[in-house]
Amino acid sequence: MDVTAIVSLVIGIVLWVLVATLAFIAAVRSKALFREGAFEGARDFLVLIPRVMIGVVGSGYIAAAMPQDLITTWIGPNSGLVGILIATLVGAATPGGAVVGFAIGAAALKGGAGAPQVIAYSTAWSLYTIQRLLNWEIHMMAPRFVWLRAAASFPLPILAGLGALLIGKP
Repeated sequence: MDVTAIVSLVIGIVLWVLVATLAFIAAVRSKALFREGAFEGARDFLVLIPRVMIGVVGSGYIAAAMPQDLITTWIGPNSGLVGILIATLVGAATPGGAVVGFAIGAAALKGGAGAPQVIAYSTAWSLYTIQRLLNWEIHMMAPRFVWLRAAASFPLPILAGLGALLIGKP
């Protein structure tokens, strides 16, 4: 067993122990709370699993459909800072959840993108997707706070990409 498999197994066990502990706490409080938690969890599971499966399978098609020469030219391993900046902008412009964002990042890697560029993409997507800022954050938090958070986060994807570029290939 390699290290990745062991870490994955440990994380799986920890998560299941956490679920069992929360289920026990809910059952101790009341049977109704336990049933409600089980129902909500099962419903979320049934809704999310097809989306995750579509995203994972779709990432393979995205990788096949992406024009490899454009990927390697614009965000390939030799694109340097320009590629990091492009990947940062594309990451900020990518709408959707983790299935979309990570699928595109994985597809870009399969299609010849450089690791530093994909790190910049995924960091920008995680920190300040424009769609999420406008549709969710600004309506839930004070606009000044949201813009301050976005402004403070702005250089981070670029720094992450540059850091990966300096460290070397992962």
